[in-house]
Amino acid sequence: MRVQAQYVWFDGKITKWEDAKIHIATHALHYGTSIFEGLRGYWNGENLLIFRLNEHVERMFKSAKILGVKVPYTQQEVRNAIIEAVRANNFKEDVYIRPILFVSTQTVALDVRDLDTSLAVFAFPFGKYLPPGGIRAAVVSWRRVHNTMLPVMAKIGGIYVNSVLALTEARSRGYDEALLADINGYVVEGSGENVFVARNGALYTPPVHQSILEGITRDTVITLCKDIGIKVEEKPITREELYTADEVFLVGTAAEVTPVIEVDGRAIGDRKPGPITTKIATLYADVVRGRIEKYSRWVTPVY
Repeated sequence: MRVQAQYVWFDGKITKWEDAKIHIATHALHYGTSIFEGLRGYWNGENLLIFRLNEHVERMFKSAKILGVKVPYTQQEVRNAIIEAVRANNFKEDVYIRPILFVSTQTVALDVRDLDTSLAVFAFPFGKYLPPGGIRAAVVSWRRVHNTMLPVMAKIGGIYVNSVLALTEARSRGYDEALLADINGYVVEGSGENVFVARNGALYTPPVHQSILEGITRDTVITLCKDIGIKVEEKPITREELYTADEVFLVGTAAEVTPVIEVDGRAIGDRKPGPITTKIATLYADVVRGRIEKYSRWVTPVY
């Protein structure tokens, strides 16, 4: 996937893509001390709508607090920076947006308390991340990092090595996506997505305390399900429950609502997106493009 645009927002100003550079001694480059978010902007034919901008910025500030680094901007300034980064490129198509806060001091010391941070935002055209007709997933050998080891509720760059290893293994085995179990063997996440399982008309998803990222798309789906009368229960999910589920799907900013049609070589349902998955995916697609007034609070126009 090639990532490029004309302009980025970098430390308070719009900068040409090729001029957005950092020094090789930058702390975050060595120790993974960055915090990032992933947002989508959806072109609806009239405007570009950023989905759940407020919630993403709020989570970035919470992640910074957990890591113990300062954000040299207010939440409103970060929201404005995200909008400005998109607007500067005059996008009239769907985009992915990546704000990243990183420890920018040039040092090899570990203590971050008195170190400086920088903020950058870039965006680029982005379509479907995973095949919309359904994916093949594998439960990989790498375990999801436990929240007593690293703060998994924070989107800290270094933690994502866990996801890099997991997806690399899954792809090397011929699968589209990785599923990770926790230290107790319960399946908790994809490499960058939350997991949902459908059984007998109800949905099940791992609870927040089970070392998962408290996903914004996860929250969106749970809210939508409650509004349309689909029961959602948070509970641990075993590998066997995945194999025998009526439906399985993954949710995330990049993945949106992606059906899983096979796990570890075992068919899920009839290897097609199931009715619950399809219903939620269709509703989600309408919501993110501002087609449903009830959820207009979740979209922020760029132009």
